[in-house]
Amino acid sequence: MLAEAGTWGCIRYHGLVGDMVIVSDDAGQFRVGNHALCWVHCERLLQKLMPAKAREVRSVTLVRDLVWRFYKALKAWKQKPSPQAIPAFRRRFDRIFTLRTGYDALDALLVRLHRRKAELLRVLERPEIPLNTNASENDLRSFVIKRKISGGTMSRDGRVARDTMLGLMKTCQKLGLSFYHYLGDRLGIRDRTIPLLAGLIATTD
Repeated sequence: MLAEAGTWGCIRYHGLVGDMVIVSDDAGQFRVGNHALCWVHCERLLQKLMPAKAREVRSVTLVRDLVWRFYKALKAWKQKPSPQAIPAFRRRFDRIFTLRTGYDALDALLVRLHRRKAELLRVLERPEIPLNTNASENDLRSFVIKRKISGGTMSRDGRVARDTMLGLMKTCQKLGLSFYHYLGDRLGIRDRTIPLLAGLIATTD
């Protein structure tokens, strides 16, 4: 947490991200700045409920269906944002998350999620942000797989080297560059001249 706090403080001090929205799964270290919640992770909280009665199962199914329908409507709205539709989305959100089903665990979760209304509906203010963290998780998938296979690194320097190389590789992929050629260029063993990644990122929409 201290490392993340220091990094975020440095970023903010140098004004590098402006009013960027941080979309997260609600992990504490990411709940900073202009924050938005991942809808997929919130819906997973509904999946984790363990209803014991048929009535409770039906209540969870109903609420999950309402949430997914709302999510799909938000996705469609993002494609062609309309300010006139925003009040209707806010009212619909309230109707879903103020439901009371009689299933205590579900009702408590709905109250909890309703308190996060501003973060779940941040997209209505900033249509350009994603509704979930799937892209970020995809970026980390290769790291997670490697960690499961190798069991992690043996030293802090090894962890830093691994994370640095992974970050460079993912950045090259997103910029359409060959990571092999990039490394060859930086190590001076190839004739190609690849610009600094920071410069390429700054000029990429």
